[in-house]
Amino acid sequence: MLRQAEEHEALSTTATADLHNTDHVCVHILATQDHRQALLDRLQSLMGTRDDWRITLLPVETTIPFPEKEKEEEEDDATKDARKNRGGQSREEIYNNVWKQAQTDRNYLVFVVLSTVVAAFGMIADNVAVVVGAMVIAPLLGPNLALAVGVALGDGKLMGRAITTNAAGIAVALGLSLLIGAVWPVDAASKELMSRTQVGFDGMAIALASGAAAALSLVTGLSSALVGVMVAVALLPPTAAIGLFLGAGHPEFALGAALLLCVNVACVNLAAQVVMLSRGITPRTWFEKKQARRSSLINGGIWLGLLIALAVLLWVRTPVTG
Repeated sequence: MLRQAEEHEALSTTATADLHNTDHVCVHILATQDHRQALLDRLQSLMGTRDDWRITLLPVETTIPFPEKEKEEEEDDATKDARKNRGGQSREEIYNNVWKQAQTDRNYLVFVVLSTVVAAFGMIADNVAVVVGAMVIAPLLGPNLALAVGVALGDGKLMGRAITTNAAGIAVALGLSLLIGAVWPVDAASKELMSRTQVGFDGMAIALASGAAAALSLVTGLSSALVGVMVAVALLPPTAAIGLFLGAGHPEFALGAALLLCVNVACVNLAAQVVMLSRGITPRTWFEKKQARRSSLINGGIWLGLLIALAVLLWVRTPVTG
């Protein structure tokens, strides 16, 4: 194991034995960000035939003294290009993050309810600030990223979990907003509401950018708080608008909001999947990679086909002027 760490340019390695059980050895490896994933894959392959091992990943903010800068100067152009293309998070860290975020638990449902109530009444009151506030607490980023990661890794269990959580969130938001629209006066002239019935190619570009930014924030380990707001803006208000319009007896407006929701869902997921593919988020073994490629092709084809169909529909619905 120490030799493997040295081959992958670990900054330091330390091995300590358990005083109470000499058969147990704890190895601490300080690995660089660029070689972390390769080292993890090698260690898992090395220990795969045993059942008495565990790898624990701990984040390190910094280390002193700093790694020698001379190594960067000695790298050739190919190595530097490869370094630029690597993400900041390992496959295992990404999986752990999205698995926890794709839970249909009480907290998730409570936040969906709260954000839907705030968004619905914000659109009814035509208050932009309130609608934006609803996006801050909307928990819709996690399940969508989990679906993209599940597709990239060919993990059917994660994909099923993500789809279930997404469906539960949309169903709760739709049902609650439908109830609000039925019992509360809804002003169809509200700009915030009517803006959710208008679908254009500019909105499609925004949704694509939101999905790409969300996936990029995940694989690089950067903060996803603001990106979560972007994704929530693309998904929650159209869902709430559908329910409000249906509850108030305006099915024609609800149809426009439903089209906007479909466009945003397709764009966010397609863009996230493309980012996962471009950043090299794949399983470890050859067989798993083969399955993942198949699931990526099928899933990508579905989203792309849906997006093309929606784009044609948008083109047909767009009035010709001039």
